[in-house]
Amino acid sequence: MAHVDKLIGRLVQHQVDFVIVGGFAAIAHGCSIRTQDLDVCCDFSGRNLLRLQAALDGIHPVHRMHPRRPPLALTPETCEGWKNLNLDTDEGQLDCLGSIAGVGGFQDVARESIEVQLPAGPCRVLSLDALIRAKEAAGRRRDQEAVLQLIAIRDRLRREQP
Repeated sequence: MAHVDKLIGRLVQHQVDFVIVGGFAAIAHGCSIRTQDLDVCCDFSGRNLLRLQAALDGIHPVHRMHPRRPPLALTPETCEGWKNLNLDTDEGQLDCLGSIAGVGGFQDVARESIEVQLPAGPCRVLSLDALIRAKEAAGRRRDQEAVLQLIAIRDRLRREQP
């Protein structure tokens, strides 16, 4: 998980506008699942993508889904049209998503996020209810265990509220 903390630290330091989603968000809410990558939903504006690229400078980001694995090389002119970036870096995998199934685009995700304190500093994480919807909407087998744990966590928190 140290690599995830380092990736988050880079994003925070460079003021990338993002929300942590996926497996690491589930862990932040108390799930005991394992994840090997960092999934974030981010603003895909040119300005934010250039901040993302600056955050990853020095850790060799490459496009993981492209057969030739070209390096991330954004310019103000080439920032248009991106919806997702699936990257490998020296610090691990980073998936930057423009929208999340069951929640919506970045603005919707940001509205349904909460701030949590992580080793890298304060970060936005998809809320528990929104994360459950996202995991259910994804419909992947590996998300089913996370959904069960997230629902149990939500139910426990509701019982503990005065």
